[in-house]
Amino acid sequence: MILPDDDGSLAALEWGFRTEALPALHGSVLFLNARHGALLASHTDIDWHCEQGFLPWNETLRRGGFEAQARIEAKGFDACLILLPPQRDEARALLARATVACREGAWLIAVAPNRAGGGSVATDLDVLMGHSQSTTKHKCRMAWASVASAQLDADLQSNWLALDAPRPIALENARFWTRPGLFARDRIDPASALLASQWPTDLAGRAADLGAGWGYLSVQLLRHCPAIRQIDLFEANARALAPARRNLDAALGARPQTSARVHWHDVAQGLPGRFDVIVSNPPFHVGASEQVDLGRAFIRSARAALGTHGVFWLVANRHLPY
Repeated sequence: MILPDDDGSLAALEWGFRTEALPALHGSVLFLNARHGALLASHTDIDWHCEQGFLPWNETLRRGGFEAQARIEAKGFDACLILLPPQRDEARALLARATVACREGAWLIAVAPNRAGGGSVATDLDVLMGHSQSTTKHKCRMAWASVASAQLDADLQSNWLALDAPRPIALENARFWTRPGLFARDRIDPASALLASQWPTDLAGRAADLGAGWGYLSVQLLRHCPAIRQIDLFEANARALAPARRNLDAALGARPQTSARVHWHDVAQGLPGRFDVIVSNPPFHVGASEQVDLGRAFIRSARAALGTHGVFWLVANRHLPY
């Protein structure tokens, strides 16, 4: 089981509601980048709608009895809470989405750790909504404002909504699709590039890419290993799936005989099926915390899923024990 990364944001919100430093919640509340914890449990009268695209955290919410989806498009909420991510374009897109999802007069409350974007929370909210208030606790900043169409900067709202869309970038004399907030969103990770330069071109059969992100390793398999007949990409971050599909579709253009599938999947829980080839640059962070056991879980899952004579190509930082 992958444990939640506790950056103080949930504790800050819980303190804010308990002490009435934050506006009281009621009715139907959208919780973007939601996390399970005492905050949800202490507001049993709220109709929570939790959005969480990281599958292990999504499953923790559902096991706790809360509705959780990778993406929520509904509107008319009475309030919205946002645990802001550190990447600013991704954070701004969430703020803009919240203004669309909430009814007039609803409270929008955002929080971020001081070390990961907290300094810009109040500024961004104020610029977008025309007003805001803020406070700090547990090394986090919380900012809030009520949705007022007359004060909202509609042009900025539109621009920030567009920030979350998959975007093309030129890398290695090729075009890849990526997205703000993803690992190596604007570059090719050196470890992944090293791994792709080392495996032989005669890899064959059914392949799997574990923790695939936006799909760089899968694309390299398709480009350089003509005997690969099927590839399955496994990724726990739902936001990575759309750019990964676009990258695979582009690589498959010259490979009509090859099939590819993209799965929203927690590799640490095992893999469906058996594979002749498995490649991976396993993550070893969840949020801001290093979690070596995550890489170990990837290795166990790969071992269990290898077919007879199957091969596993792995890259890892030198300091990691595996």
